[in-house]
Amino acid sequence: MTTGIILGALSPVELGLIFCILLPIIIGPFVLGAVLIQERQVGVVVKRFGARALPPGRLVALGGEAGYQADTLAPGLHFGYWRWQYRIFKVPVTIVPQGEIALVLAADGTAIPPERILGRVVDCDNFQDARKFLLNGGEKGRQLGILTAGTYRINTALFTVIASATAPEHGMFPAQLQLHRVEPDMVGIVTTLDGRPIESGEIAGPVIPGHDNFQNAQAFLDGGGRRGLQEQILLSGTWNLNPWFAQVEQVPMVQIPIGYVGVVISYVGMAHEDVSGLEFKHGDLVVAGHKGVWVTPLYPGKHPINTRIMKVELVPTTNIVLNWASRTEAHHYDEKLSSITVRSKDGFAFNLDVAQIIHVGALDAPKVISRVGSMQNLVDHVLQPIVGNYFRNSAQDYTVLDFLSARSQRQVEAAEHIRAAIGAYDVQAIDTLIGDINPPATLMETQTDRKIAEEQRKTYEVQEAAQKQRQQLVRQTSLADIQQQVVGAEQGVNITELKANANVKQATGDAEATRLRALGEAEAIRATGQAKAEAYRAGVESLGAQGYTVMQLMQIVGERNVRIVPDVAVSGTGGSTGLVDGLLGLMVRDQATKQNAKGD
Repeated sequence: MTTGIILGALSPVELGLIFCILLPIIIGPFVLGAVLIQERQVGVVVKRFGARALPPGRLVALGGEAGYQADTLAPGLHFGYWRWQYRIFKVPVTIVPQGEIALVLAADGTAIPPERILGRVVDCDNFQDARKFLLNGGEKGRQLGILTAGTYRINTALFTVIASATAPEHGMFPAQLQLHRVEPDMVGIVTTLDGRPIESGEIAGPVIPGHDNFQNAQAFLDGGGRRGLQEQILLSGTWNLNPWFAQVEQVPMVQIPIGYVGVVISYVGMAHEDVSGLEFKHGDLVVAGHKGVWVTPLYPGKHPINTRIMKVELVPTTNIVLNWASRTEAHHYDEKLSSITVRSKDGFAFNLDVAQIIHVGALDAPKVISRVGSMQNLVDHVLQPIVGNYFRNSAQDYTVLDFLSARSQRQVEAAEHIRAAIGAYDVQAIDTLIGDINPPATLMETQTDRKIAEEQRKTYEVQEAAQKQRQQLVRQTSLADIQQQVVGAEQGVNITELKANANVKQATGDAEATRLRALGEAEAIRATGQAKAEAYRAGVESLGAQGYTVMQLMQIVGERNVRIVPDVAVSGTGGSTGLVDGLLGLMVRDQATKQNAKGD
């Protein structure tokens, strides 16, 4: 009703003008073949019939054939597309959100060669120009090229765009169409799904320059890129990668702790060229980038290493303690080691606990790994037989008690031998330490009994000394108690000594006087004797020797009243009777003498 009121208010001229304007719009699609494409639409044209049919195997027409047309209608008003000849599909533009990519499937084009699985990239304005795609040799099927974030006018008759929203419809996960992000402290190990096969004898494709970290897949293939595991890695960042072309596995960077170096064993790289020198005959060393053991180790820090094609062997550069015992160090290199069983000279088997301290220099680490392959191999295949066999051999020259009593000397001998033996492997022996010695129980019982007896003897000696000390104490206590008497006695002794000294001096004086008197008397006697001798000589000369002797005897008898006649005469003819008679005579005489004495 409102429209009728408005039209009724217009003049005939104005109504005619409006009719002229609306008539083309109303009848244009039928008479003029007009098609209006909105700004965010794409017109996909289907020709119902044409002068000729499409060649076999083709889906999109390039020369006016019937069917889907390569050219699309851009936004705006288009004429000549009569309904009886054309059918126009208005499809929305393709939008790839930020942080995502979109994959493309081509429904038409040349066949992909059998050595490849993805259609090559051709100049077609990011798949927005279907004609250029087909004319430039675009290939049918999955495409190497991808669509990055943006808005695209795609001919959906030729191309199917797979975005995260439509991924499940094509058997994919939405996450596969996200930008690939390599996290910090991680590296991306790339495996490509297209390209030529990897050369025989290699395990990874070589580094190909100019493909922008696998984001330009066509440049990778044009540069001779190989299908499979790649030497090149992706560092931390966000990358536009076609999941049909490349798969990425994230692994942590190789971290070399402080106190270690990393020896790189590369399974890929340039030709092997040994740089170890003539002196080193037990392995090969190469410079970085070549296949083999790198002569330069990795020092402490984080290193972006492709661990699928390289192996990094950690080598401690600090002192390492290895225990041939029940305990194990934190590094676990010695977890397979145990006490060494040896047999002594006297036939006893016993166990030794041994600790070996070694050191591997940073620059010597590649040589060690080149020889034995790993630190665990060094322990299992070098140190274990060297240390174990040394003690087994040397124990045969000593008794068990030699090890117990001279362990330090055995330790010095072992250290010298082992230092020279493992030095040939570029390993420094810092020290060799003998720990617990576990001799046979029966032998130790004997030694224990002997030691107990010795200790008991010492105990008795100590007790004896204590008793003597106690006796001395008692003696000293008694002396202290009689100290006054001792002092008095000592004074008495001193006085006695003084008196004795005085007596000695007096006796010495008397003796001297006697000696002098005796000397005088002796002189007198000597003079007398000489006079008598002179008189005797004179008498002999005058009377003769016999006469003078008789005269002298008579003089002596007279002077000394010597009896010439005996008081009792005993005859010798009567035997024992004469003797008895003599004794009786003497008794009578003595009795008479006593009577006379009383009478006087």
